Amino acid sequence: MPVTQSRAKAVEPMYELGNLALMSNAIEHEAGRQVHDQALMIASALQSTLDLDKLIEIFSMEVKSLLPHSGITFTYEEDGKEISHGKSSRHRCSYRLVVAEQALGQLTISRSRPFKQNESMLLEYLLCGLVYPLRNAIMYKHALTAALRDPLTGVNNRSALNAAMVRETELARRHKTPLSVIMMDIDFFKQVNDRYGHLAGDFVLRSVADAVSNCTRCSDIIFRSGGEEFLIVLSNTDTKGAMQLAERVRKTLASHDYHYGEHHILVTASFGVACFRAGESSDALLEKVDRALYDAKADGRNCVRFTAEQS
Repeated sequence: MPVTQSRAKAVEPMYELGNLALMSNAIEHEAGRQVHDQALMIASALQSTLDLDKLIEIFSMEVKSLLPHSGITFTYEEDGKEISHGKSSRHRCSYRLVVAEQALGQLTISRSRPFKQNESMLLEYLLCGLVYPLRNAIMYKHALTAALRDPLTGVNNRSALNAAMVRETELARRHKTPLSVIMMDIDFFKQVNDRYGHLAGDFVLRSVADAVSNCTRCSDIIFRSGGEEFLIVLSNTDTKGAMQLAERVRKTLASHDYHYGEHHILVTASFGVACFRAGESSDALLEKVDRALYDAKADGRNCVRFTAEQS
């Protein structure tokens, strides 16, 4: 099996891995019984978690006794995730991992001195014990993500909202940082469904979610909290910043042309804004922003309203 090593940019062949019997027999033959037993213990340790970050950390820690290294990096291209432990160094072994024709990502292990032929072969055998736990961790991550995503719009769903609100209010309380929320509701959405059909309504919901995403920062969290209702959680954002964002989103929606087939659909939304106050619960903050949204609807819709009322 060829060695993948370079001082600068690593070559990245693809390896179909996962044969633990091959790993066991090969290690015992090449390195002896003691190393063989250590490798099996490593494979067992890798079964202890479904957390992707923790899995890479365990692999790095466990193989150091057999293969000393200074850093390890795993990159999963599908969602752009990169996990690194330790410090990247000059010499590297890098592999694109595949099991059962499923690409799992790229793993790179590095250190200051070159890897010997037998060390590179040992790493390839050890990777046989990593790939199935790695695949399980990736599948588990996908399942968690799907459970917290709205399948129509791709933004977070109501289940994700409840947990996020508790977390964000606790962080704001602990660090004494501002926290704001925006609640928005598409105006007269029922009329869109009644006049143009539910597929047109789905198109509008997706378009609105995309528009909101384009207006917000990476740190802002967007949720579809109801049928045509969205909520944006803004950490480290005061009243002024939240009002400016709500107004920017409102203008963006109102000025955009929504064409579904031959239909031109007018889309506006109403917005409520509220800010967290020390001592408030996450439920109290949601009730406050809901009242602000109610005020926006009562004032004619397609507007932004703020409430400072404390529950």
